[in-house]
Amino acid sequence: MTQPLRIALAGLGTVGGGVIRLLDENGALIARRAGRPIEIVAVSARDRGKDRGVDIGRFEWVDDTTALASREVDVVVELVGGSDGPALTLARSALGAGKGFVTANKAMIAHHGLELAAAAEKAGAALKFEAAVAGGIPVIKGLREGAAANEIGRVYGILNGTCNFILSKMEAEGRDFAEVLAEAQALGYAEADPTFDIDGIDAAHKLSILASIAFGTQPAFGDVAASGIRHVLTADIAEAAALGYRVRLLGVADHGAGGLFQRVHPHLVPISHPLAHVTGATNAVVAEGNYVGRLLFQGAGAGDGPTASAVVADLIDIARGEFGPAFAMPSSALAAQGAADPGERRGRNYVRFAVADKVGVLAEIAAAMRDAGVSIESLIQRGASGDGSVLVAIVTHEAPERAVAQALERLRGSQSLTGQPLWMHILE
Repeated sequence: MTQPLRIALAGLGTVGGGVIRLLDENGALIARRAGRPIEIVAVSARDRGKDRGVDIGRFEWVDDTTALASREVDVVVELVGGSDGPALTLARSALGAGKGFVTANKAMIAHHGLELAAAAEKAGAALKFEAAVAGGIPVIKGLREGAAANEIGRVYGILNGTCNFILSKMEAEGRDFAEVLAEAQALGYAEADPTFDIDGIDAAHKLSILASIAFGTQPAFGDVAASGIRHVLTADIAEAAALGYRVRLLGVADHGAGGLFQRVHPHLVPISHPLAHVTGATNAVVAEGNYVGRLLFQGAGAGDGPTASAVVADLIDIARGEFGPAFAMPSSALAAQGAADPGERRGRNYVRFAVADKVGVLAEIAAAMRDAGVSIESLIQRGASGDGSVLVAIVTHEAPERAVAQALERLRGSQSLTGQPLWMHILE
């Protein structure tokens, strides 16, 4: 075999430890597949003395993470996290020095991917980030290589395991959001501060990366409309089930003459759709190609093993000399496409209201919908809750989103509403 591929590893947390264990356990097999050994020679993290369950004494320790790029290595692996700061400095330094760069950092790629891709191309170096989206699922490779001959019409899916764990647990056990979130935190599925997960930001980072690769557009995280699941009630999940749907947080992206559409939002997914059956912390991505048809990528979206698997798969590609443009085409060819107007989109919708238990409330809601030009397909009203509120859920016929938004605006400030409406789209 030829000389080993020498690696500098930044970050020795859950995933960093997983990378070391994977290379230790499968090293011989990996060397055969890569055509040469892959060896870590230098590492860096915040705490040198922390017990990580792996032997790091055999590697050179570097106190300053950003200095790893100056070591005699071929590839720098970044598992520190953060869209800016040391991670971005390290990425710029490594690519500037002509070294390959592998990362699991979706925030950095979503915000700075175009810049880093251009730097990699200028240096003739690899920039790879399979682990940044959907953990161990090879969805980036699948889109960038396997579906490269196709025009992708739409890409969408379950991109956050924490939210999917919470929603499917609420669905299966009839428990409230706050209670299941606390369980997810205890099990390590959710952070102590779960904001990025439950408010859709994590999924938005991933969606912007997938959209760029799928459509040949510049990453546009700032154009992703993101909302999360913190306002989804057990009652919403029960109503969805009665109507033949399950609630899932989906990232959805497509593009056309009107621009690039990107949104992370709770959806009602038909029970007949594969995504309705994705439960727990699993991720799943659907891509629709004009020749290949519908592709489904599904598997573990996080964790030390799956994410380390994706990192090492990128290293194997680099060891083989198999790498091309990070976003499937040269950065100069990526289109700067403006954001599409969501108000022009048409579809069916689920809207849930918490209202006062008094005469005329349903008429007020129906009038607001009528005046905005939205036709109601069905309406469900449940009895009063402990605080005296009544839950009213409606499903609309197909309508422009602008019209639904206008109807909700008409109801803003109404004395009949006791809380903010929840608006979920229905996946068609």
